[in-house]
Amino acid sequence: MEDDLTILLKEWSGGNKAALDKLLPAVYSELRRLAGHYLRHERPGHTFQATDLVHEAYVRLIDQQRVDWQNRAHFYGVAAQMMRRILVDHARRHISEKRGGGQPHLRLDEAIEAPSKLHREVVALDEALTRLAEIDPRKSRMVEFRFFGGLSVEETAAALGIAPATVMRDWALARAWLMREMDAKN
Repeated sequence: MEDDLTILLKEWSGGNKAALDKLLPAVYSELRRLAGHYLRHERPGHTFQATDLVHEAYVRLIDQQRVDWQNRAHFYGVAAQMMRRILVDHARRHISEKRGGGQPHLRLDEAIEAPSKLHREVVALDEALTRLAEIDPRKSRMVEFRFFGGLSVEETAAALGIAPATVMRDWALARAWLMREMDAKN
């Protein structure tokens, strides 16, 4: 039997605008948990708060056209991907600004510190995940679900339509591959 969220998602996909109005209250606490999970991997003092990240992701989610939402895991997987995009875009802007992106030039002794290591790591992880997606799209999606989305092994397996044992095996392989790729870039 389908849960209430899956039913709302399918009704929304079918064009029922009232389902969308019921959706935010139904998903808000889980989206905040996902945002908190993401932000724990960010530098202290990050300008994004969990609420900001949830709202930005939600706006992007409701702008999605013609998505055939399969179930709650599919929705949260897409939400995790949206949050990843938002944070990576933010990190890239931050790095650009630190390099003078349109700002007046300062003397060396006035310059602020170089872009933070964490911003560079977020961008490096995103680039490595993009390369992984070219080689093995399923492993890339699995990393998004597990690392960025905080989905359990079982939830990830359901979202991808694979066995939990396959998720565990792919998770180990993908983590090793990503670490090697990121180390090679440093």
